[in-house]
Amino acid sequence: MFKRETKNEPQRGSTITGVVELTAKGAAYIISDESEGDIFVAFANLKHALNGDKVKIAVYARSRSNRLEGEVVEILERKKATFVGTVNSTKNYAFLAPGGRQMPYDIFLPARMLHGAKNGDKVVVSILEWPDDQKSPIGSVVQVLGTPGDNDTEMNAIMAEFELPVEFPTKVLQAAEKVDLQIPASELKKRLDFRGTTTFTIDPKDAKDFDDALSIKLLEDGLYEVGIHIADVSYYVEPETTLDKEAYSRGTSVYLADRTIPMLPERLSNGVCSLRPNEDKLCFSAVFKLNDQAEVKHEWFGRTIIRSNRRFTYEEAQEIIEGADGELKKEILLMNDLAQKLRAQRFQKGAMDFERMEVKFELDEKGKPISVYCKESKESNKLVEEFMLLANKKVAEKVGNAKGMLGTKAKTFIYRIHDKPTQKKLEDFNHFITKFGYSIRLNSQKALKDSMNNLMEALRGKPEQNMIEVLAIRTMAKAVYSTDNIGHYGLAFEHYSHFTSPIRRYPDIMVHRLLQRYMDGGRSVSQEKYEEMCKHTSAMEQLAANAERASIKYKQVEYMVNKVGQDFSGTISGVTQWGFYVELDESKSEGLVSIRALEDDDYEFDERNYRIIGNHRHKVYQLGDTVTVTVAQASLEARQLDFILAGTENHRVNKHGKLIDSHGKEYSNKQFKRKKQAQGKTRKR
Repeated sequence: MFKRETKNEPQRGSTITGVVELTAKGAAYIISDESEGDIFVAFANLKHALNGDKVKIAVYARSRSNRLEGEVVEILERKKATFVGTVNSTKNYAFLAPGGRQMPYDIFLPARMLHGAKNGDKVVVSILEWPDDQKSPIGSVVQVLGTPGDNDTEMNAIMAEFELPVEFPTKVLQAAEKVDLQIPASELKKRLDFRGTTTFTIDPKDAKDFDDALSIKLLEDGLYEVGIHIADVSYYVEPETTLDKEAYSRGTSVYLADRTIPMLPERLSNGVCSLRPNEDKLCFSAVFKLNDQAEVKHEWFGRTIIRSNRRFTYEEAQEIIEGADGELKKEILLMNDLAQKLRAQRFQKGAMDFERMEVKFELDEKGKPISVYCKESKESNKLVEEFMLLANKKVAEKVGNAKGMLGTKAKTFIYRIHDKPTQKKLEDFNHFITKFGYSIRLNSQKALKDSMNNLMEALRGKPEQNMIEVLAIRTMAKAVYSTDNIGHYGLAFEHYSHFTSPIRRYPDIMVHRLLQRYMDGGRSVSQEKYEEMCKHTSAMEQLAANAERASIKYKQVEYMVNKVGQDFSGTISGVTQWGFYVELDESKSEGLVSIRALEDDDYEFDERNYRIIGNHRHKVYQLGDTVTVTVAQASLEARQLDFILAGTENHRVNKHGKLIDSHGKEYSNKQFKRKKQAQGKTRKR
């Protein structure tokens, strides 16, 4: 049985530190390691603290609503230095109207600080000062992004919102141009030559950076030699060089809905390092001898040279797996058979099977979405995944396991770790899914994992599949990089690293360097230094993921802009005190049905049961319910959709938080409540 995690509740008058999480209404909750529960801070008591800021707060007693409350006494660390928004200017001054929750105040822009920005431009602004007695900070325009609604402007705005770089500095591009495209003969002599072995890549059809290739050969003893060949980025990007510092700063490539912002300049990412077909390429390889049951009988790691025979898309490989004729059919079918056996071994040992739908867009020449579709993971995807997992696992074991033959004591290394979920989150998740007739077993680790996999299998094709899968993933801890190896819970691996994508992930470059260092007999590196590097790259990975989600959200809203007034079926995907979110079946777009726009009753939020319920008629809207909604508003600026229930009057909340009807009439909360009560009396008659 899992042990319940406990933390002391802060006492009245004590001070604790935590991170600000703003709500849609401008108040905040403080997330702190020093408190089991989050601590509420009213808008007036935030003292200019913003979303993500690290703060010190004074704790009050519990309020009448039985929640801990406090006030900010000191801002310890600002999360963001710049903000994105639209310029609203007059003759002598201007304001920035920021988008999103990161900055709930307009930013005052003196005329001399506009730096060429015009009224209506989307810009990036930095804060110069924020006097204690002023509601709005004073800022300066640091970059003009362009016209709102333009695709490039909006994608660059998303990158700027998360303070992620788009362009490479001139000195970095110059360093990339100096990289020698020719492989020296002296380097070839140091490497194992795989150019005579059948080798191929399998990637998305729009991919340009090919990190990994696979090779297979039948040996005389009946074993299969399988090579997982990874681009040897560390050969071209040496420590502490201009290219290395830029790659570390970025941490990862960013995959927006319509483009890739690479970690390395294109000369490397799409050129010299990319494992393109019919070109000699330098690799760092993990080579295994497997029997016909996919059991590893021998392993070898080292630097190689390869020459890919064929570049497959996932779709092309899948057609061959499903019976079509094609090049290297025998090799692909054999690799697929071995991959399925590796996959079965993983699940037998307790791995968990989470498959999230990946939303993709068909775009026109201006980047506007024409259609939306969900990318499905098929056998060709899983073929590649299994061999990448095998390489990542075995590399981590090589260094971190005493049996890995690199010494009796584990040396400092970069692991990809995944902690087990908390008991409370599992209990809450289990409580919810019982409403749909499902359950998971919590009496042991094995029982939990087996029942979770059974749940994922039972959900396939059901209306509630996507929603429950999302909740299941949220129940799990996040995977991060660390030198402290606690294993990977989801994969059920005691040792796991990231070795297979150095073109797009900096930790993989670190893993390559450390593995070579230790195989050469080198001493262990500083754990403290590398732990800081792990924290940085984990943080950059999270920022990139946030930007990717924001770009998908923008494209979903953009797709729905010309569908205002149309009806769509969907599933309630989230419930809050201000309403419920609905995910549309067709586009997977998500929008809010405001609780104030439900006219047939007064509704209250039932947090425990993920639902809202009417006080008089007891009508319930709960997570997982199917509903039909009308698109009431699509705001590209806020990347937000507003829905109303189909067949009801079109009430929505405007940007000032006021409720307005389809004729533009504005209501206060009391006026709207009286209107609903009057409508209720009329219905009773």
